[in-house]
Amino acid sequence: MRIAEKMSIEEKLNILTDAAKYDVACTSSGVDRRNDGTGIGNCVKSGICHSFSADGRCISLLKILFTNECIFDCKYCINRSSNDVPRTSFTPEEVCTLTMEFYRRNYIEGLFLSSGVLKSPDYTMGLLYETLYKLRTKYKFQGYIHVKAIPGASQELIQKTGFLADRMSVNLELPTAESLRLLAPHKTRENILKPMRLVQNVMNENKQEVALYRNAPRFVPAGQSTQMIIGATPETDFQIMHVAESLYKKFGLKRVFYSAFVQVNEDSNLPARTDEGPPLLREHRLYQADWLLRYYGFEAKELLSEDSPNFNVLFDPKCNWALKHLDNFPVEVNKADYYTLLRVPGIAHKSASRIIKARKTTVLGFDDLKKMGVVLKRALYFLTCNGKMMYPTKIEEDYITRNLLSAQGKTPAHIQQMTYRQLSLFDDVNFRKEQVFDEKSIYL
Repeated sequence: MRIAEKMSIEEKLNILTDAAKYDVACTSSGVDRRNDGTGIGNCVKSGICHSFSADGRCISLLKILFTNECIFDCKYCINRSSNDVPRTSFTPEEVCTLTMEFYRRNYIEGLFLSSGVLKSPDYTMGLLYETLYKLRTKYKFQGYIHVKAIPGASQELIQKTGFLADRMSVNLELPTAESLRLLAPHKTRENILKPMRLVQNVMNENKQEVALYRNAPRFVPAGQSTQMIIGATPETDFQIMHVAESLYKKFGLKRVFYSAFVQVNEDSNLPARTDEGPPLLREHRLYQADWLLRYYGFEAKELLSEDSPNFNVLFDPKCNWALKHLDNFPVEVNKADYYTLLRVPGIAHKSASRIIKARKTTVLGFDDLKKMGVVLKRALYFLTCNGKMMYPTKIEEDYITRNLLSAQGKTPAHIQQMTYRQLSLFDDVNFRKEQVFDEKSIYL
């Protein structure tokens, strides 16, 4: 470990912004708190504007680690204690200075602050609390702040910090307890879930208090989130979706983020290094499925099964579900309820709402659907308007699959030459059959 005794704030910034790039933070604030006229910044929903880097990650916040020094030796982490990398830490005052100066220059709309574990969880959480306290009181910063809660820190420190932050997150790190024991033996599932439960309970209590007293301080008003590393361990998409579903139901999370595993360390327990890079397509499919869980009324068991445990590389999860459940189609646009329409490929929330509203006064046709934003090149195989399909269409999986792939210009050679078969495994994921997971470790 190389620890520099003296560094400029700019040198620290270069190190600690680079060290923070593996923390996923592509989320808007979700908070409507406005500037009250006594401070700087605001947190209205439209105030957090996002741009995206070449790899698709959100870069609208000042995203830094407080320190990249860490007492833990997680095998997948670039900042693991055994790695020989330059180490440094900010002071609370330095983080405040950077945040205010970047905000005044209109570089950022808020702060995303994470950290390695310096000395102990309590010591680190105390530094994060001091930083947020100074930002909110001394500097009067009223913009968006997302801060990481440190597992193992005292409940008092986490709670005090939560009254200063807009969003908090505790990284689940890996999908199962078994994977955590394998790659992060210094961490336990209990220590990770405990602060999640605390944040959830205090949030619920605070909502009741705010309902009674309008000026009561708000605790984590934008909710809490978590992050899972995908591809470092052999869990299937089916297992991962069940974990995410359980987190939403039991902990009331706002978001579960999925981070494609990036090979930054060499270790016998990590997947072998390949030329294919991180499993970004797999990460994308998980985000699509996560959206279906949260907003489209799907359950994990509908999207995948033990017999078909991974998402299709060719189709998004919603389209793939429709192809496997053709007995539910075609759907009559002029009669189907809102949630049935949402399950049709090519129909999203806005277009479904427009359909429900418009058909009160008219009988809809396919031209009307196109004007409402329905993606007909996908939806036409699953819809009827006034009892008729747009074109003569076979309700057969092979027929619809070929046409969908042809329309996208993505028909693989082996599908052109043979009857279509479902593709379910990701070639860029190294699943090791010899490792068996206890079913109880999958669910929370």
